[in-house]
Amino acid sequence: MTRVIHTGQALVDLVVEVGAIPRRGGNVMAQSFTRYAGGSVSVLAAAARSGAHAVHAGAHGTGPNGDLIREALAAEGVALSAPPVEDLDTALCVVMVEPTAERTFVTTLGAERQISPESLGTSAPVAGDLVCVTGYSLLPPTRDPLLEWLDSLEKGVRVVLDPGAAFAGLDPAVRRLMLGLTSVWTSNAEEAHEFTGLESLTDTLPRIAEELPAGNLVVVRDGPEGCYLLAGEEQAGEGRAEQGPAENGVEYLPGFPQEPVDTNGAGDAHTGVLVAELAAGTDPHTACRRANAAGAIKVTRRGPATAPARAEIDAFLQQ
Repeated sequence: MTRVIHTGQALVDLVVEVGAIPRRGGNVMAQSFTRYAGGSVSVLAAAARSGAHAVHAGAHGTGPNGDLIREALAAEGVALSAPPVEDLDTALCVVMVEPTAERTFVTTLGAERQISPESLGTSAPVAGDLVCVTGYSLLPPTRDPLLEWLDSLEKGVRVVLDPGAAFAGLDPAVRRLMLGLTSVWTSNAEEAHEFTGLESLTDTLPRIAEELPAGNLVVVRDGPEGCYLLAGEEQAGEGRAEQGPAENGVEYLPGFPQEPVDTNGAGDAHTGVLVAELAAGTDPHTACRRANAAGAIKVTRRGPATAPARAEIDAFLQQ
């Protein structure tokens, strides 16, 4: 069975709801706080709920945070390939959520950064598997072991890059190396703009595709508006976007705007469903439409790893 393997950081999100972000040196009272398993867990949970055989290849710690990560993954049927890092716990990400559902992050470092080519290799990807990478893993100390391992993968393993805000600021040599290994790019619009320096989304996708190997797939999310898709000929399949081709061969797939209560994890839900569908052989157009629906459902729920199940997406799209 084709698998979805994630190499990124599994973190514990400490989510606090605030009326507004405090001024520098100031203080606000939170309306609530909750600990969730987040980071790559959100992507893997979304993928598993859409039927993917999902594997976490990144590092996880020993301690209460690591326990929460393991419990959350086990509840979703997600496998852990690497053993826990001894004497070091998984780190926290503090997430401040405002009434608009906008969120602000402060991330700490812990066991999730302790990877090696050997620890990643415990996932043993084979041709057809999708290996997910986040741009935050391209920062030290995870950068070098990750790139070394990715370069050793057998032909036919599909590498999925979610660049994150970190990617545009990386050393150009690191960016080129990573892009040369990437089969699927999936990002939000701001990340695509920052990487290309182009304003029009229909211009950014072809520019990104130029940096990737032939036969690539580029997906750029535009929040509640949906996403844009540029698929190589061999990946295009039978599907068709509802509004047809846009300029430059880019297709627009409209979103499903909702009244949001928490946008934290919406992009992860989109990515998780996208890769699950690609792993199942779904054409990119249909995969993106289902991913748009997943993101729309997720923003109506609190917590990062609250992506919908496959049946919920089916019901949503039938309405």
